[in-house]
Amino acid sequence: MTSTPRPPSPLDPEIAARLKRSPDGLLPAIAQQYDTGEVLMLGWMDDEALHRTLTTGRCTYWSRSRQEYWVKGDTSGHFQWVRSVALDCDADTVLVRVDQVGAACHTGARTCFDTDVLLEDSGVPAGDQ
Repeated sequence: MTSTPRPPSPLDPEIAARLKRSPDGLLPAIAQQYDTGEVLMLGWMDDEALHRTLTTGRCTYWSRSRQEYWVKGDTSGHFQWVRSVALDCDADTVLVRVDQVGAACHTGARTCFDTDVLLEDSGVPAGDQ
């Protein structure tokens, strides 16, 4: 599916200049519960979604399948209230620390990462890996 061209956003030009986006203009955005560190979900943001997230206090993502913006909680009632936003060291991933109200996953689960665990505890001491 091709991306629909989106108009330029009012994202701070200094922030925009630092971002390393995918060819379709997106950054992975990891949502993490601010007080427990629980990883909740991964969504995608372009400059406009990041701008909206930074200025509204609610997570806004770009839906690759629907080709439109969506604000977490607008239809589900499962809101993500933004506590902090950080770029990783390469400026190619956003970490959004949120206060999650309700489920984060579209399946209704608290997190998208709790049902298909590939490795729980390998039993190998950290120094022996």
